[in-house]
Amino acid sequence: MNQPLAYAHPEAKIASNVVIEPFATIHKNVEIGEGTWIGSNVTIMEGARIGKNCKIFPGAVISAVPQDMKFAGEESLVVIGNNTVIRECVTLNRGTKERGETTIGSNCLLMAYVHIAHDCIINDRVVLSNAVQVGGHVEIGAHAILGGTSAVHQFCKVGAHTMLQGGSLVTKDVPPYVTAGRFPLSYAGVNSIGLRRRGFSNEKINEIQEIYRHIYLKGLNNNQALDIIQLEMNPSKERDEIIHFVSSSSRGIIKGIAH
Repeated sequence: MNQPLAYAHPEAKIASNVVIEPFATIHKNVEIGEGTWIGSNVTIMEGARIGKNCKIFPGAVISAVPQDMKFAGEESLVVIGNNTVIRECVTLNRGTKERGETTIGSNCLLMAYVHIAHDCIINDRVVLSNAVQVGGHVEIGAHAILGGTSAVHQFCKVGAHTMLQGGSLVTKDVPPYVTAGRFPLSYAGVNSIGLRRRGFSNEKINEIQEIYRHIYLKGLNNNQALDIIQLEMNPSKERDEIIHFVSSSSRGIIKGIAH
């Protein structure tokens, strides 16, 4: 339902039951799926692809051009999955020629004042608390939760099922299934509470804890720890995911907390 005080470009593809509140602005080359609600004073710019049943709150700016001085006006996208909630004054920049799009998954919650820069990948069910700032080319794994005012350096990766303390400064990769905090950002244990809430068994959580004991608590370097994990622990989805994440990290992973 398009309010008379809202503006939608005639070439925008908007499902019939999308609600657009007064003073929203929707540019051309935009697609919005069924059941989505667009609040007052939202600006949706060229290249936005918004899924079904999303909620976008007042003041958000979706698919503005990247804040990247190499950007030369190339066509690119912001792609948002279904059932994602985008709160007040969130800014999502579209991609550059490097990747072509910024991707936000389904069932995410991006709280007020979150910024996500160009070419990022935010996977499903991620929660970014108020004022989280995410640099370009960042990847955040499914079910990750970042505390308020955290900042993620460009090209960093945050693994799935992680929990980061509020105010975290992420300059190294954060491996999956862990909690992290302090300054500099450090491994603080396995995210056992979050994993239990998502149906992980005690046996599986114990397996993940044993993997991270090798990486963080036994005085080994990463290569030594991964060799022992591969030799002594049975293959599993979680084991192999952690090995791949650590071994492929270009920025290096966060350290353990010094005692």
